[in-house]
Amino acid sequence: MPKKIFDQKKLAKMIDGLAREIEADLRLECEGLALIGIRNRGAHLATRLAKILGEKWGQEIPVGALDITLYRDDLSERAHQPVVKGTEIPFDVEGRCVVLVDDVLFTGRTVRAALDAIIDFGRPQCIKLAVLIDRGFRELPIAPDYVAATVETQREEMVEVRLREADETEEVLVVK
Repeated sequence: MPKKIFDQKKLAKMIDGLAREIEADLRLECEGLALIGIRNRGAHLATRLAKILGEKWGQEIPVGALDITLYRDDLSERAHQPVVKGTEIPFDVEGRCVVLVDDVLFTGRTVRAALDAIIDFGRPQCIKLAVLIDRGFRELPIAPDYVAATVETQREEMVEVRLREADETEEVLVVK
């Protein structure tokens, strides 16, 4: 039975807090900020964060969506016919400060694939990682720069982030 750990109201506060962390860290040191979200929910979060930051900074923050399907190291184990949803990065990453956004950080393998994909587009000034939930159990030496919440789980459990853009509801669940 899924256990709700964050409701819509708390989720909105977490996203605002993540935007504040990014702003506090990058406001003065980062020229050319852009956000890239990992499909699917990371892309929705990146769009929300770009809107919040854009309103605070009085400028539009470029945002892109990254499909890492073909960069995964477990592609042959996941599906015979992988579903590729497409990457949309409508700006040059060269020399930019890129914030990579995902909903849940687990083993680090998705982030590793995303880093490989971004580098194929150019050489950013820096890449920072923002995640809504860090649940531990890393298999690679990857850590978030910005994290809204750390959630303790068992390895066999899953953390599901549900966003209105993809799920028509707003909540975070732990599923056994």
